[in-house]
Amino acid sequence: MYLRKKLSDELTLFRSTLFPSVEKGCKSLRYDALIGIGGNVGDTLRLFNRLYWHLRKSRHIEVRQTSSILKNPPFGYLDQPFFYNAVILVKSDLSPRMLLRYLQRVENRFGRKRSFKDAPRTLDLDILFFENRKIDTKELTVPHREWHKRQSVLIPLMEVA
Repeated sequence: MYLRKKLSDELTLFRSTLFPSVEKGCKSLRYDALIGIGGNVGDTLRLFNRLYWHLRKSRHIEVRQTSSILKNPPFGYLDQPFFYNAVILVKSDLSPRMLLRYLQRVENRFGRKRSFKDAPRTLDLDILFFENRKIDTKELTVPHREWHKRQSVLIPLMEVA
């Protein structure tokens, strides 16, 4: 069950038992990372719950905190349904590149298809921040490009410190 809070005509915040949540740590994993999650194909709210439990079972990831889920309009390619977005603070023993590969495997497992830039998708997982590092390679940019311009990141980020 989700509680809804309308922030504006285009923005709605959803809360449940898993989003937002704060977990007590028990694994001794090395790195802090903030992951952005999004999707707009299928039952996205249910999929976010499945993702949460999938990450909780991982030996490489410890879920530390989640934000509420924000329903917001798409950007870039506009002829598609609104997106649901949230952020998850995790601890991990994976390097940034290995974490990226792990998240891409999770996306694929959850049915992600890459058809074109800003296309509709079941699940999008982005490394927004990794420790205090700056990374700029062909495959990975951290902090994530333009995170500071997107309500889909900024509003959920306000809940996770």
